[in-house]
Amino acid sequence: MKNVLLLRFGELFLKGRNLNVFENLLINNIKKKLAGEKFAFHVTLGRYIVSDFEPERQDNIIEKLQQVFGLVSLSPAVEVLTNEQAIEQVVKNIKLDGKSYKVSVKRADKKFPISSMDYAKKLGTVVWNNNQNPVVDLYNPQLEICVDIRNNGRTYIFYETIPCQGGLPLGSAGQGLLLLSGGIDSPVAGYLMGKRGLEMHALHFHSYPYTSEQAKQKVLELAKELTPYVGSITLHCVSFTKVQEEIHMNCVPEYMITIMRRIMMRVAEKLCQKYNLGAIVTGESLGQVASQTMQSMTVTGSVIESLPIFRPCIAMDKEEIMTIAKKIGTYETSILPYEDCCTVFLPKNPVIKPTIEKAVKEESFLNVELLVNDCVMNEEIIEIK
Repeated sequence: MKNVLLLRFGELFLKGRNLNVFENLLINNIKKKLAGEKFAFHVTLGRYIVSDFEPERQDNIIEKLQQVFGLVSLSPAVEVLTNEQAIEQVVKNIKLDGKSYKVSVKRADKKFPISSMDYAKKLGTVVWNNNQNPVVDLYNPQLEICVDIRNNGRTYIFYETIPCQGGLPLGSAGQGLLLLSGGIDSPVAGYLMGKRGLEMHALHFHSYPYTSEQAKQKVLELAKELTPYVGSITLHCVSFTKVQEEIHMNCVPEYMITIMRRIMMRVAEKLCQKYNLGAIVTGESLGQVASQTMQSMTVTGSVIESLPIFRPCIAMDKEEIMTIAKKIGTYETSILPYEDCCTVFLPKNPVIKPTIEKAVKEESFLNVELLVNDCVMNEEIIEIK
């Protein structure tokens, strides 16, 4: 008998003949996450087992595993050899402490001689006989004692299921470039795409001296706060000062934000091509601000020729986005009062229904190619781990 952690994955079952590819990636991610910990790792059909860890490190290991995309839940469990005496000895020692209970049995090992339902009844009687004033509740118990009889000759007994991130293993969807501002939305977008298996580079535009060094440090901190979920991040910092000055001098005020974002998209696409990244990720939410109307996103996205633009926050309201930001630990950093480049030269009345034709006309007053190439050539690269 020993204490273990029983890990479960979810939608990987949908991958059919590609299951092994996704499963191997998930296993590697788990082992990478637990690097530095003492543990053993075993695989049984539909379950992973983490064992032989130091008891005092169990809570730390659980916290790390909860950050692994692809795992849907885990349970601290007792592992015993699959025989009635060993199982019933563990169940016999479970104390209800006044809680109502039920016993559930899953019998993956069909060689076990008693059916799941019959064995649940038998184990329920064992619990009943070894507790004072027991209360059975088959529909809404305060304590559900789970007995998982696996086909590896082992049985796992537990009564707690801890939720994990779910999703797909990090790296299974390739790599993308996250447009990372200092706001609430873009870190959440990065987290959500990481949950779909996308590894991250990030692109941050700054406008020094109009924006402060603290604004840049804020973005570095946001990137660092994402790494427990999405792994190490290559952060590309690009000065946008010259671009914004040129737009301010040459374009009509109401189109400044539209032109700025079109150039940002072009820079992002160039960097994706340079580093072989397969998508651009933004934190846009439909209708949240003038630059995120349907017409604005059509105009800004129209400059992208070779890549998809992923907008995982597109249908979320601000409260939903804030809830996720608080959950992943980026919210408090995001609300620090340091402006990003999008607040520089902000017009009073930005256009909310721009047209591609008008945007192209305004861009004709700029040397767009030169501005984009200058941004790409002078990027600063910072590795965040």
